[in-house]
Amino acid sequence: MKFSSMGKNIDMTREKDYLWENLIRLPYFRAFLRAVEGRFYQDIELKAPVLDVGCGDGIFAEITFDRKIDIGFDPSLPVLQEPANRQAYEHLLCAGGAGMPFPDAYFSTIISNSVLEHIPELDAVIPEMNRVLKPGGKFIFCVPNDNLLKNLSVSNFLDKLGLHGLAKSYRSFFNTISRHHHADPYAMWEKRLSRNGFVIERWWHYFSPRNLRTLEWGHYWGLPSLINKKLFGRWILFPRHGNPFIPEQRLRSQYEQDMLHPMGSYTFYITRKE
Repeated sequence: MKFSSMGKNIDMTREKDYLWENLIRLPYFRAFLRAVEGRFYQDIELKAPVLDVGCGDGIFAEITFDRKIDIGFDPSLPVLQEPANRQAYEHLLCAGGAGMPFPDAYFSTIISNSVLEHIPELDAVIPEMNRVLKPGGKFIFCVPNDNLLKNLSVSNFLDKLGLHGLAKSYRSFFNTISRHHHADPYAMWEKRLSRNGFVIERWWHYFSPRNLRTLEWGHYWGLPSLINKKLFGRWILFPRHGNPFIPEQRLRSQYEQDMLHPMGSYTFYITRKE
């Protein structure tokens, strides 16, 4: 399968079933989004050494990449102790992104998958990424954009009923439960990156309004997975086909379609340090 972006082809070679690999590890709405993002990386060369900013529980990197990432970096020590991190990274470091304890121009590649939107002090973190990246090095990341709140089904329904105050409150509520501080348009990211010494090489919007409805409602229907995690330390207790809490077939019908969309709620960026 090939997707086109900015006049170029992105070869989406799928040697793994990224959807299923994520579904047996994560709540289905997160699994769906991570599977889509994982496929994007299959056509991207990651030159070592590689830094993953905001590596989290390590599940994404363990599934997506065929070799260990050099360093996983996250401010949460309990999260870094998740088992997947030991399989995904050569080294783990617990620290904040505004003061990275690395020499100048140390890394050839920095990745950050659906992390930057959660960082309040983003203007302090981006310059640090530039500092530790080699000239010509790649900074690859994905984030939600300003279409996300526009595409929420509940608030759009409330707007149609004329309940604009409730619609606004719902959008604020969804931002809160998603822990979003930034869901910025392309123009804002272009300006932010440019003033910090990065140039955008390729970018594309993905995750259509229909895809977002699946993710939106998954936050609520995925409550049993949260209970499992709290009680048993695992999101999915029975990772097998036919589990009613794993809506594989419904998700696969969307997953097999072209995920690029002009009104997509997320944006993938491939940038270079000048």
